[in-house]
Amino acid sequence: MRIDLHTHSVASDGTQTPAQVVASAAWVGLDVVALTDHDTSAGWDEAVAAGREHGVAVVRGVEMSCRAGGRSVHLLSYLPDPDDAALRAEADTIRDARRSRARSIVELVAQDYELTWDDVLEQTVPGTTVGRPHIADALVARGHVPDRTAAFSTILATGSPYYVPHYATPVLRAIRLVRAAGGVPVVAHPGAEGRDRPVSDKEIEAMVEAGLAGLEVHHRDNSPEQVERLTAAAARWGLLVTGSSDYHGAGKENLLGEHTTRPEVLAEIEAQGRTAVVRP
Repeated sequence: MRIDLHTHSVASDGTQTPAQVVASAAWVGLDVVALTDHDTSAGWDEAVAAGREHGVAVVRGVEMSCRAGGRSVHLLSYLPDPDDAALRAEADTIRDARRSRARSIVELVAQDYELTWDDVLEQTVPGTTVGRPHIADALVARGHVPDRTAAFSTILATGSPYYVPHYATPVLRAIRLVRAAGGVPVVAHPGAEGRDRPVSDKEIEAMVEAGLAGLEVHHRDNSPEQVERLTAAAARWGLLVTGSSDYHGAGKENLLGEHTTRPEVLAEIEAQGRTAVVRP
């Protein structure tokens, strides 16, 4: 069984619809795929319907934008109660903050480059969680940069004059919110060094005390040294080990199924979650 537990659609910063993500998963031979858009569950119903059509089981999830130690940390929430009021309210707060931040960035960039808010909205669909990737796509469309990667390494770089910080949930609070909603919290790409410093063992221990369930160990952004460290950390604290692609369609080079999760790990996620994997 081939299982990929981290993908994105146009509901956040992917380039395919939820149905297309699932169809692509079927095409590459995945049996199970999780749709984990940033701070939204908007694509779940479409993904589930596509899963039934293509014979792919769908795990409903969300990737929450969090903060720890002064830098960004992403938390995957699997199989939570979709109607949990506290978790939905926090996701709405994060999503609103992303949109406000994006507008502020556009205002700054527009002082030096031809760019409007409407340019950014043209890169989205109704209900999209608007963020920097869509500004990047608008910059590409305007011809200011060749692709998203170039946009993020220049105009949208963290140290650029156009950078604007944003609200993100403290990660320990997010873990508790996810658990209270019946979800299963797993830290996304905790060994990534290109975006920020990796999540430390001390931080992982604090997250475990808050209710952390697992670590996304097998991810292209985790170096072999980080995979070794994270595997040891997972064994030390009895955490689940997942592997995923972090697929964004054409938005990133990541390929569906390039890293996968063992079936017994998915079974434990389902055992801990309040809702179930939707099987065709």
